[in-house]
Amino acid sequence: MYIQPAHILLVDDEEGFRYAAAKTLIGAGYTVAVAEDYRDALNRLDGPNPVDLLITDIVMPNRVNGFALARMAKMRRADIRVLYLTAYDVPTNEASGKVLRKPIAEDDLIEEVRIALA
Repeated sequence: MYIQPAHILLVDDEEGFRYAAAKTLIGAGYTVAVAEDYRDALNRLDGPNPVDLLITDIVMPNRVNGFALARMAKMRRADIRVLYLTAYDVPTNEASGKVLRKPIAEDDLIEEVRIALA
């Protein structure tokens, strides 16, 4: 039986992290699309491709943070799951999913994605 890989949208304004995390997730068998800001992410969410999991940085430029992006994503795709990433101490009461601390080890990222998609 063939199981199609989960589709992940990874949103982070740091190019190096975006590249490394996407490479890790692709290596783990996931289909990954990347976005550098909320506008790019919303364009991808409005597109035809499936998105099972949104992984978003919390602190991003352009006045729209990861919490707001997740709310907008859920209005477009109610069943989307969310993981948040941050390198900062920020209040997490707005989170609709688990908040992960950056930097994050590759194995930990893969495990958290597996749990979020279960």
